[in-house]
Amino acid sequence: MYHSRWKGSHYEAGFRYGSILYKNGLRLKDALNLTHEKTDFAEKCTHVYKKVFPEILDEIRGLADGQNIAFKDMAAFLFVIYCFVFDNKCSCFAFHDNNNIVLGRNSDFLTDIEKLCDSAYYKLDNSYSFVGNTTAMIEMEDGVNEHGLAIGLTFIYPTIIKPGLNAGMLVRYILEKCKTTKEALESLQKLPIASSQTLTMIDKTADMAVVECNCEKTSVIKSKYFVFSTNHFVSDEMKKYQFDGIDDVHSHERHKTLYNTFNTNENYSVDFAKNLLSGTYGFMCQYDRKQGFDTVWSSVYDLKRNKIYRAEGNPSRKNFKEDTRLKFLLKNNLYYN
Repeated sequence: MYHSRWKGSHYEAGFRYGSILYKNGLRLKDALNLTHEKTDFAEKCTHVYKKVFPEILDEIRGLADGQNIAFKDMAAFLFVIYCFVFDNKCSCFAFHDNNNIVLGRNSDFLTDIEKLCDSAYYKLDNSYSFVGNTTAMIEMEDGVNEHGLAIGLTFIYPTIIKPGLNAGMLVRYILEKCKTTKEALESLQKLPIASSQTLTMIDKTADMAVVECNCEKTSVIKSKYFVFSTNHFVSDEMKKYQFDGIDDVHSHERHKTLYNTFNTNENYSVDFAKNLLSGTYGFMCQYDRKQGFDTVWSSVYDLKRNKIYRAEGNPSRKNFKEDTRLKFLLKNNLYYN
């Protein structure tokens, strides 16, 4: 897993990252796999980003220039992820008690790109700093920002799409621009959404939610002590958008594990989160790697103690290690680890 650092302006950060990859022999152009349908959809998305998230276009332009790729091709590659069927299948939960405020997430993906995953540290001009993890770049799949807002996505196969921000860009937007769960929920009511997904979030006040959403509807699930999500909708208003296909990634089994564990266990802790993600309480990450699929990283965000832990690989085999790159912001504007 890479550990990239993005600093300066959006364009500077993107250009530096693209240039480093290029100098190291990684040519993103070889992986674009574009079609007319994708480029047409991405062009329409670009007009949306110009209105609601223009600085991300600067970052993509910098990445494209560093890679010697046309901006429109780089944008097309990024904007269609999660919209034209994507193989990311994840589990996410948040919980709190008197001693803990935690978000945990498993990222389940193709083993072919396991070594290309990135844990990025962002400290850009005029933006909240954050640590986020991704199977691509620029888009984020889980993370926490300097204000202690943690968020993670799970992918839902889309039955409808419209030009807007896809799942990874929604997570990126929230990490970069929102301080609290309340601000994140307000943003999601305003932002044009392209793909189908759940977004699980919690802040330092223990305000938490799961948002099930697509380009037509947003449903917010709130609970007092815990929330969780996998790769299917559970709210009544979103079930009509559920893809009618075979659950070959154990989404319902993982959901059952989360449901049973949270409804029978009252001893919450960071170790509890790690054990849950590691499969101690039931199926969560026990994939057959021979099928080319596995948990490629696992994240735990301990907001009570301002700690970040990550297992880089399947958490049943890899240890969680602390990430100390992010400086969390105190109310008096001082930073600390």
